[in-house]
Amino acid sequence: MGIMSFVKSQLIEVIEWLDNSNTTLVYRFPDQDHEIKMGAKLTVRAGQAAIFVNEGKIADVFGPGLYPLDTQNMPVLTKLKSWKYGFDSPFKAEVYFVNLRQYLDMKWGTQNPITMRDADFGVVRVRAFGTYAIQVVDPRVFFEQLVGTSDQFDVEQIEGQIRSKIVSSFTTSMAALKIPVLDLAAHYEAVGDQARAKMEQDLKSLGIVLPRFIVENISLPPEVEKAIDTRGAMGAIGNMQQFTQFQMANSLPQAAAAQNSMAAQAMGLSTGMAFGNMIAGSFGQPQQAQPAAVGVAMPMGGMGMGAVVGTGVQPAPQAAPAVASAPSLEQKLQQLVAAKNAGLLTPEEYEQKKGQLLAAF
Repeated sequence: MGIMSFVKSQLIEVIEWLDNSNTTLVYRFPDQDHEIKMGAKLTVRAGQAAIFVNEGKIADVFGPGLYPLDTQNMPVLTKLKSWKYGFDSPFKAEVYFVNLRQYLDMKWGTQNPITMRDADFGVVRVRAFGTYAIQVVDPRVFFEQLVGTSDQFDVEQIEGQIRSKIVSSFTTSMAALKIPVLDLAAHYEAVGDQARAKMEQDLKSLGIVLPRFIVENISLPPEVEKAIDTRGAMGAIGNMQQFTQFQMANSLPQAAAAQNSMAAQAMGLSTGMAFGNMIAGSFGQPQQAQPAAVGVAMPMGGMGMGAVVGTGVQPAPQAAPAVASAPSLEQKLQQLVAAKNAGLLTPEEYEQKKGQLLAAF
């Protein structure tokens, strides 16, 4: 190999970069101490920019296109190297390629809960997460502020810094908008737009923009979610008093299902003697005075024994008032259950009477 061939092999004639990583923001073209031939071809593809650096200073910046490297296309480098017009000797320079495309589907989230005030629930803590995209729009500023002398600069190296700015801007936006917790789901877009506008002001100094910022979810503590569910259930119920009475009506048969319990038999004993007056009062009829039963055996406490109530003819009681005050629905239902447990009503009669009471209510 002749001396001229050796020298020619040490010159760089084509400068280009094909990105196969999809994560690289800045890539330094490997020169391996070789010089660039004057008139070499520089290829800058769509979504790229090429930066020439001379002795640590940014010289010329090239957008997409094909460029022959000469003094006309490198005015800044020509000035820095004090070249005369038409100078065609090889030269040394560092060449960096900057990716200008959008990096999509990047994740963000709050590591710690954000404390905020709410008109309905007081002080609450929320967490949030979503996605965003970044794009370098000013390669010169981006290179000066972040890259420095790195041979390669990846998305991961700036991701933490951007996430910190996102969380800070998101927190400020939430506090400024003062959206109630119950209405947060309907305002994700408004929160995202305001947070994005604030972040772009901060990132502009780095040569970066956020073409996309999405709030996917804002979650609440379990106790607040439970309170929201309870409030929704109460709203669906409507009249709480009527709902309570209905629940009581359905739960009384279960509460009195233990036929052998002392409480159930005692209830039957206490209410059996007054069942005649209860039936009349349940349907708004005047209660009539009833003579005391003579020699009626009543069950006692589930012990298999009986007691005789009354041993002779008793004096006639005083006449009751013409109209007695009507008992409440709960009292009527309790009396019905007691009467059924005492054996004074068959199950069919009990269901019929209960249905009449509920229908009248």
